[in-house]
Amino acid sequence: MLADELDYVIGVDTHRDSHSLALVSSPAGARLGETQLQAGEEGYVAALSFACEHAPGRRAWAIEGTGSYGKGLTRYLQRSGELVIEVERPRRRSTRDQSKSDSIDALRAARFLLTKERPVVPRSAGPREALRVLLQVRASALAARKVALAQLRALLVTCPEPLRGELRSLTRARLLSRLRSLRMKPGREHELASCLLALKVLAKRVDALSLEIELFDREILPLARELAPRLLAERGVGPICAAQALVSWSHPGRFRNEAAFARLAGVPPIPASSGQTVRWRLDRGGDRRLNCALHMIVLSRRQHDPETVSYIERRVSEGKSEREAVHCLKRYLARHIFRLLEEGARAA
Repeated sequence: MLADELDYVIGVDTHRDSHSLALVSSPAGARLGETQLQAGEEGYVAALSFACEHAPGRRAWAIEGTGSYGKGLTRYLQRSGELVIEVERPRRRSTRDQSKSDSIDALRAARFLLTKERPVVPRSAGPREALRVLLQVRASALAARKVALAQLRALLVTCPEPLRGELRSLTRARLLSRLRSLRMKPGREHELASCLLALKVLAKRVDALSLEIELFDREILPLARELAPRLLAERGVGPICAAQALVSWSHPGRFRNEAAFARLAGVPPIPASSGQTVRWRLDRGGDRRLNCALHMIVLSRRQHDPETVSYIERRVSEGKSEREAVHCLKRYLARHIFRLLEEGARAA
């Protein structure tokens, strides 16, 4: 148990403006002290001073929200050489104990860590964090462009004739080009003028979002090539899928084996048999963005990789459906990508 290797645990309940700390002894979990500090550089220094004064032995920090409100404290402690472990917010299942406060949550976080066998280390910063930020904002730009295109197509259905008949048959590129060149002339009917203005604004919005996405793609490619050149060399793996795999994997040693990585990706088959029916179902949990990246790689290989095509044909001849064969490929791909990332990290 992790508790046997520590003398003290400091639990931290993180918020935007303040952090609550609770110090417990290990392995008993007895509360030794607590304090509340401001979320900022001065508060981080005070937190480390509190730990050095009251927990001079082997200690660890059990922090909730290491990727959000606790990100600053986590960075500061890791730079100071402290052992930082990420803990989930405990579920309050007991109907008799529904107490809730910042100090109680910090105490629960510390005692929750004492029950763990293997710590969960926070995801690494640096280039990996840079990729995460770029992917996150790129995803929002993609979603916004999708909404703008849907609004544009819906508006074309209801706009007045003859504008409707002129525009609805154009391809996306020609439609955007035509809408950008529209000129607003006075004296038109209010409905037609409003439709023209809305269509032109939507076209400009789509173009602006497309430029944003291209900018993020240019920034992501060199980072992905620097961190995982072997992964980018794989068939069907583009910079976006490679970057997402890097972000989810984070650093060597975060996963105990490839099965844990596949579990995060949501690709391991889950038994769902009953009676004489033997079947497996998909895992709907895990990191869905990583799952989507694996799915896109499999789709690309399905079209351009002869080995993937022959594999699917063989599994179909054995009685499986094409969907089940794709599920098998995603599980294999998760194993292969995990080994590439771990071997690349060791080589570096």
